[in-house]
Amino acid sequence: MPAKRLSMRKIQEILRLKYGHGLSNRDISNSTTTSRSTVADYLLRASAAGISWPLPKGMDEEKLEHLLFPSATGCSRRDRPLPDWPEVRRQLRRKGVTLALLWHEYKEKNPDGYQYEQWHGTIDLVMRQEHQAGEKLFVDYAGNTMEIIDQVTGELRHAQIFVAALWEQAITCMLKPPGARG
Repeated sequence: MPAKRLSMRKIQEILRLKYGHGLSNRDISNSTTTSRSTVADYLLRASAAGISWPLPKGMDEEKLEHLLFPSATGCSRRDRPLPDWPEVRRQLRRKGVTLALLWHEYKEKNPDGYQYEQWHGTIDLVMRQEHQAGEKLFVDYAGNTMEIIDQVTGELRHAQIFVAALWEQAITCMLKPPGARG
């Protein structure tokens, strides 16, 4: 079921805060009690339509809505461009590339394209497991190395980042440079 569209008044407020005051999407999201992805979507639509702030004189809510949502007048699923799936698969093999990043690039090129939920399909990412408190420690490698400067020697070192969590306990981050003992 598609998400309910924001009122034109709230959309105008998003445009005013972004283009009139230069606020970040996060600050706009907090100010308008709207999700950051929704703010980003409306700003992407405004950019694609060439809309800035202040709105031109004579721009009423109906004209603004028509510019932001041209597909409401008859764009069907068949009119939406599909992503180049073989290229998506190739890009996902690269370090640091995520499906969400590729979707944002797709939406920049195709503002009326598929929403993220439609684009990546529905995948149930839940895996329920039951554990006794303190029974197991879960450790995971958190990705790229991080640069750390030794305060004594000024030497630049690279550290692996691991995240560990005990069930129903706080998450603890452990930084351990490669080759360190313990």
